[in-house]
Amino acid sequence: MLIALVCYVAIYVWRWRISRAQGGARAAPVGRLVLWCTGVLCLFIALISPVDAIGEQLASVHMVQHLLIADLAPICLTLGLTKWILRPATRRIQRLEHAAGPFGHPAFGVIAYVGAMWLWHVPAMYNAALEHSVIHVLEHLSFGAAGLLYWWHLLSPIRSRMRLGGLGPILYMASTKVLVGFLGVLLAFSPTLLFDFYDVNGTRWGLSPIDDQHVAGLVMALEQSIVMGIALAYLFARMLAESEAEDQRAERYGEREEEAAPPAERYGAV
Repeated sequence: MLIALVCYVAIYVWRWRISRAQGGARAAPVGRLVLWCTGVLCLFIALISPVDAIGEQLASVHMVQHLLIADLAPICLTLGLTKWILRPATRRIQRLEHAAGPFGHPAFGVIAYVGAMWLWHVPAMYNAALEHSVIHVLEHLSFGAAGLLYWWHLLSPIRSRMRLGGLGPILYMASTKVLVGFLGVLLAFSPTLLFDFYDVNGTRWGLSPIDDQHVAGLVMALEQSIVMGIALAYLFARMLAESEAEDQRAERYGEREEEAAPPAERYGAV
């Protein structure tokens, strides 16, 4: 995993430097590089740091691990991309989205994200993931894939034929976050311990098993609310910027047409 994360950074930096040399700072801003490295850091914290080991002792830390993989890392990695950086792969990505059919539709992104969250919090699946390393890896892969697909439809720098517009992003996020947030509330207020793997006598890190589960649910519900608020604010700001840019292009195009018109049309015949 460490080698893979180093490769993610190395390949991105290579492409980022080429894009910056060819297109300047706007093609590959330093902020995008920071975002990409932050996304890789989130994966490092979730998969390699002590968070991974402590997650086998505390459901709350395991929840943090899941949210790093499914939300924070995909958000940072997607925002780290620009049209220029993706230029060599843009047509391939668009062909892939077209070939995917209904699986490339934003609705499937919602289904995949919500389905992954609920599926892996079914007690039998949750316990199996902690007891068997292969299933645990599969769990992480499904969270990562669902998170990347979900956030790609919202934050992708490439204009897709199925890109969300108007109130689409709000409905897209609201439906998802309500369903996942409900799962967090369920965990936070469940009167019984749902995950037998954490059923031990006494406390761990100062938390009883049931209190630990409640904290895990609160972490999920709170994270969903914060991420939704920040993402909606970002999408609103991006929508305003794109609208202003389109207005400026329309004005420039109109001015060029007026300059190219014959004098009689420009000033009116005498």
